Amino acid sequence: MLNVFSLANGRLFQEEIESLDALARVKPIWVDLDAPTPEEKGWIAQHYGLTIPQDVVDEDLEESARFYEEDNGELHIRSDFLIDDDERARNVRVAFILYRNVLFSVHGEELPVFRLLRLRARRIPALIEDAKDVLLKLYDADAEYSADALEGIYDSLEAISARVLKQDVNDQVAAEVLAAIAREEDLNGRIRRNVMDTRRAVSFMMRSRLLNAEQFEEARQILRDIDSLDSHTTFLFDKINFLMNATVGFININQNKIIKIFSVASVALLPPTLIASIYGMNFQAMPELNWRYGYPFAIALMVASVAAPFLYFRRKGWLR
Repeated sequence: MLNVFSLANGRLFQEEIESLDALARVKPIWVDLDAPTPEEKGWIAQHYGLTIPQDVVDEDLEESARFYEEDNGELHIRSDFLIDDDERARNVRVAFILYRNVLFSVHGEELPVFRLLRLRARRIPALIEDAKDVLLKLYDADAEYSADALEGIYDSLEAISARVLKQDVNDQVAAEVLAAIAREEDLNGRIRRNVMDTRRAVSFMMRSRLLNAEQFEEARQILRDIDSLDSHTTFLFDKINFLMNATVGFININQNKIIKIFSVASVALLPPTLIASIYGMNFQAMPELNWRYGYPFAIALMVASVAAPFLYFRRKGWLR
């Protein structure tokens, strides 16, 4: 899908392009290619003279290939943007090319940050003035989206804490809690990676000397916002580790209770086993044969030998 965005009365106006002629009639500041087809890439090459590589959004790019400038003035930036939905959290690679005062963005799926910027640019006049503003506003919205995702992790961990610390944790609850903690830890790690990548991209733009004074100050503010998120991600990692250790501790307690039952039972059954062994020896005068009350006495003695340890363990509190 190929969408172009132009400025109209200080607002961003979107138009979906379906042919080369339609592309030639507009003068956009932002051209967004969402999972572009080879035909759409050909339109860009014919109209703008810009060739979009096939591996432009590959995940295995070298670090040196993520931020660079071509001899013809093309500025290339590769950035990761977060998607936090109900299915699974993930980072999506986006390729930005700034060429002839037009921002070209290439990505494989629709991104919430892009939708957020489009809504704001349509509502707020004079929010965007050129292509570099579009790129800065995308990074600003990305930092805000990451902050919202962190708030969601806070809420989820509060619910998990209530389950772990305010009720008995059996094996089923522990399994559910561990699964929820793992999801939040994965999301927190992706947020940390995302803000780190955004920091690098904004720093590259500041070093490239392409920004004016107002845009440079806005970039510095974005970096300050990102720095404030680092402490939150660190705190959440610590909280996740605490909940993980607490849950594993409850699992160990439950297992120890089971082991304690077997230990008590094995200790309690030792005396009757000893009595039965003694009675089973080949004496010349066997009590169960030579004495009328031999068998009842043996059974009573074994029951008493079982009851005595249990009464002792109960008095010590070991059966609780």
